[in-house]
Amino acid sequence: MLVFIPAETRAGECRVGLTPEGAQKLIKLGLTVSIQEGAGQASGYHDDEYKAVGASTVAGSSALGSADVVASVRPLENDAISQLKSGAITISFLSPTNDAQTVKALADKKVTSLSFDVLPRISRAQSMDALTSQALCAGYRTVLIAAERAPKFFPMLMTAAGTIPPAKVLVLGAGVAGLQAMATAKRLGAIVSAYDVRASSADEVKSMGATFLDLGLDEVEGAGGYAREMTPERAKAQQDALKKFISESDVVITTAAVPGRKAPTLITSDMMSSMKPGAIIVDLAAESGGNVDGSVAGQDVVLNVPGGSITLIGCKDLASQLAVHASKLYAQNVVSLLTLMTAEGVVTPDYSDEVVQGSAVVFNGEIKNAMARETLNLPALVIGEGE
Repeated sequence: MLVFIPAETRAGECRVGLTPEGAQKLIKLGLTVSIQEGAGQASGYHDDEYKAVGASTVAGSSALGSADVVASVRPLENDAISQLKSGAITISFLSPTNDAQTVKALADKKVTSLSFDVLPRISRAQSMDALTSQALCAGYRTVLIAAERAPKFFPMLMTAAGTIPPAKVLVLGAGVAGLQAMATAKRLGAIVSAYDVRASSADEVKSMGATFLDLGLDEVEGAGGYAREMTPERAKAQQDALKKFISESDVVITTAAVPGRKAPTLITSDMMSSMKPGAIIVDLAAESGGNVDGSVAGQDVVLNVPGGSITLIGCKDLASQLAVHASKLYAQNVVSLLTLMTAEGVVTPDYSDEVVQGSAVVFNGEIKNAMARETLNLPALVIGEGE
């Protein structure tokens, strides 16, 4: 069976769906691997490296029509989807709500589309969890951006000219990205505090050397360890309680996300009005709607506050900015998922497997994901229907 890796077409995307090391592992499984020429160039992986491990390279996307599996980072665009053969398998990040029309196009082609956005977070799927691997990269990168843009040192410095106090960094969200941000800010010498709607995150926050903020609010945790959407009342109470801590911070990093949904608003314009001049906010969730009022993915927004201004940085393509290692981690996630479904060189997704069932936005041409069906105004599936 042929696994094809196309070049990423989205502007700013430097990652690749499979590295030469990953290609070698798939070939050992009995699969044939083909890479679009130059697909790995932006992430430091060259065509000759793929050829050296037994993969082939092809010009353009000509292999799409014969591919049994297509693995990419971003979801395929419509012209690529139109070339897929019926029964093909696609693997990528595919948001059931934000990419609903893409989901429909994939269903119309009668393919199976697996998405890392909704892969179940269970123990045996840890090696397949691309959300985690890419969030690790993004969390690290956010702190480097904040440290570069902040008008003050992160660490405490004792000099002959006087003592420089450490920066105060507040991280909102204690998922993988948030925890990595805390660890990185701590290594840079900042005083770090953090908040998450899941009280169970307190021990993880403390293990990073940060202080967990207990706001005295009820916990908000969904299935599989993900955060779930808050009620408007709960969101307002949280915003009111956080305002004091935000006003005292030199840097605020927001990382909260709800899989498949718009990112929750954590910081309002009113909350920002009390921040110190020169403060920096880095919104890691800007691409999925933003945790901060007014954030724009890929842009800086300067906001006036008493005595000066603050800068709101809307993040975009963070993991892609670490393309070498982000691709290496992502490729291993792809390999692990394909290994689960491959026997004797044949990839056969088993819908009774909870990993396949959870990650299959489309299965054999049928839209299975509940969020995608809701977005497309399709009736809810009855449990067991179509299996």
